[in-house]
Amino acid sequence: MTRGGSAAWGLRSSLALLAGLVAGVLLVPGTALAQPSGPTQLAAADMILLNGVRLAGLWEMPAGQMAAEKGSRARVREIGAEISKQHVELDELVVVAANKLGVQLPTEPNADQKKWLGEMQGATGQRFDRIFVDRLRAAHGVIFPVIGAVRSGTRNPVVRQLAEDANRFVMTHMTLLESTGLVRYSDLPPAAMPVQQSGSFLTAAQTNTVPGNDLSPVVIWVLLLAALAVGIAATFRVLRPRRVDLRR
Repeated sequence: MTRGGSAAWGLRSSLALLAGLVAGVLLVPGTALAQPSGPTQLAAADMILLNGVRLAGLWEMPAGQMAAEKGSRARVREIGAEISKQHVELDELVVVAANKLGVQLPTEPNADQKKWLGEMQGATGQRFDRIFVDRLRAAHGVIFPVIGAVRSGTRNPVVRQLAEDANRFVMTHMTLLESTGLVRYSDLPPAAMPVQQSGSFLTAAQTNTVPGNDLSPVVIWVLLLAALAVGIAATFRVLRPRRVDLRR
């Protein structure tokens, strides 16, 4: 695979994950569209976290199990088993949180996640190791800033605790995946955040909307994630390597 091709996959993967997070909110009727009117009511940011954590578990549990069985490296097999085990625990936490909040969670991975699982099922040896690490590391990199934004601004104590728990798991998983030595950092989407300014979409998202704000929280988060996607795309167009790495 060329480095440019790998970078292009990283861009497509990140955009797909961003779209999946937005879709997770838009597909939940009523709750995500409600304007917060009190300190404990859920906002769009809260729903993004709940759906994102649930979807992560639904595909990363079987992905980790596959790695434990199919990995060509002992380290890949070891961290696959550990990530799968830890996602069982995290999935239990998000289900408990959703039950407390009366939220309906997804029951199966989304289309992109199913595709990634299919890639892993069809791969063997070192190719499987590479796909497993690439896909999971990219996924954790996308959800990580979302967790931070929700933790800093949510008004719901149940969601706040879930964000803290999710942050701990995601940090651990990124570290485990990086310990394989297979993460190609130059192919990861670069950090791209909107410029901080008064009234910015990021500020609005972190506070889950404020009294008198006419914008739906869903609109705020769609625009925020769209800004991230545009920033990633623009950076890849500028920095995309032009040489082909014949060793891959």
